[in-house]
Amino acid sequence: MEQVDLDDWHTADPTRVAEAAARVADSLPLTIGIATRRPPERLRPLVQALTLTLAGPQVDSPGHELVPVADPWKAFAALAEVGDRHPQATVTLGRLLRQTPSLTTLDGLAAEAAAYSMLLGGNEFAAWLAERGPRAVLADGECVRLSRDGGRLSILLDRPARRNAFAFRMREELYDALEVAALDDSVEEVELAGAGPVFCSGGDLAEFGTARDLVAAYLVRLDRAPWRLIDRLRDRVTVRVRGAAVGAGIEMAAFAGRVVASPGAFFQLPEVRMGLVPGAGGTVSVPRRIGRWRAAWLMLSGARLDAGTALRWGLVDEVDDHDR
Repeated sequence: MEQVDLDDWHTADPTRVAEAAARVADSLPLTIGIATRRPPERLRPLVQALTLTLAGPQVDSPGHELVPVADPWKAFAALAEVGDRHPQATVTLGRLLRQTPSLTTLDGLAAEAAAYSMLLGGNEFAAWLAERGPRAVLADGECVRLSRDGGRLSILLDRPARRNAFAFRMREELYDALEVAALDDSVEEVELAGAGPVFCSGGDLAEFGTARDLVAAYLVRLDRAPWRLIDRLRDRVTVRVRGAAVGAGIEMAAFAGRVVASPGAFFQLPEVRMGLVPGAGGTVSVPRRIGRWRAAWLMLSGARLDAGTALRWGLVDEVDDHDR
């Protein structure tokens, strides 16, 4: 991972800036900008080419390219440590995020699914599995509940004892539930929520590493992706997030036309530290809402984003105590 001190570039001429931007965009390592002052407009091509820019708290950053942090140099050191520990996942994520914003939903999901399946066979994910140790896969009853009131279809993720962890069975049932709305024009609204205090704690860790045929896993991940249907129905879909929206939880929610979070909600993307990249559409949906730069920061840092910051960044559309 490399860094560029943007403060040193404030007086650079446009030709030098353009050349540097081209080199950064074409380089394999992730390149992180650091700014303690707001970069002038002439640096915009370079700022946009960077993986992301860490900006001090005094830097006014109205766009998506800058990530405000308390200490940019300390934040860079933390990202560099992640890159040193998970070079395969970080480089894969960096290149993926340079592609997905310019692709159609299906093409973006195909690129993500291919990268995810590749990393499932990598040594970084194997090391995470070995460190985690074996987990028992639990048998479940129904994981998704439906109710209909006129033109409104309500879908509830219903594994509260597992914090609505996104299991294979839940994926299949959610796909079938959303297909009802996709095939029935009389469904005017779709509301997706989670039972219990947590919307979705991410993929069910007990099922991680159980895929034996990675090509088949890629095809299933693409063909039976509920987030494809959420994207298709986005103008009719509202997701209500309470508590945690981790991994798949925020990745699929971000496809919806409207995301409403409770004040105590938080959002997190921890996959890189597992040797993976987001695999539930997050490299497509999250950059669409907050830009690829802040998406990269969330995915690389694994940091928790509170509801207020998520609202300011555009990851959610409203913060409301919908449980009152």
